[in-house]
Amino acid sequence: MSNLINLDKLDVDGDVRETAEAAGFDRGTFMKTGAVGAAGVAAVFGLPGLANAAISTKRPSAKNDVKILNYALTLEYLEASFYAAAVAQNQFASPELKQFATIVAQHEAQHVKDLKKAIGKGAVKPPTLNPDAVAAIIAPAAFGPTAVLLEDTGVSAYAGQGPNLKQRAVVKVALAIHSVEARHAAWIRFILGGGAPGAPASAFPAPAAYDKAKSQGAILKAVTGLKGGGKTLITKADTSKF
Repeated sequence: MSNLINLDKLDVDGDVRETAEAAGFDRGTFMKTGAVGAAGVAAVFGLPGLANAAISTKRPSAKNDVKILNYALTLEYLEASFYAAAVAQNQFASPELKQFATIVAQHEAQHVKDLKKAIGKGAVKPPTLNPDAVAAIIAPAAFGPTAVLLEDTGVSAYAGQGPNLKQRAVVKVALAIHSVEARHAAWIRFILGGGAPGAPASAFPAPAAYDKAKSQGAILKAVTGLKGGGKTLITKADTSKF
């Protein structure tokens, strides 16, 4: 089927900090050694202020939970903006895609609302998106594959940060959203033909027995690398609060 996509190509490699921790460095020690300076980290991941990103993978705390929630909120902002723009344009390749977008747009908007409420005054602002890039990724041919990428990113991001959470109430919120993002990912795959006989395993609604969790750096690298019509999607994002 022509609308099947190679989902293996959507996977993103781990980031520099992940490699450093695997080598036995914690984040603070790694930065102090000069192995990678602040400017270098920002350059690698393509966002101004990323050098300030400091979600701890070793010291859970209530303060760290807020950073994780702001990180999640930034991703939810991106998803909510994508689906809202697609629904407003109302140009879908099939009725099934329109139904998917309409329902998921409501889900993502609710996620944004509830995360902002949980964080309070310290909630980050939405990232600034290039309108030309947005127009390109919500075009009928691009909408489905982009939705797969964004939903997969959300699933792996929540899975990556779950072990770093301290407060039970925050864990419950994260798990409730994580499972819905996974349902979205399976749903869009099915619509794109992943449930059809003969579909490649990579396109299945459930491609593997386990999902790979991804670190903060790997996720930010993935989303800041998104382009539409050759233009970078995210032009500005406040990562200073996570």
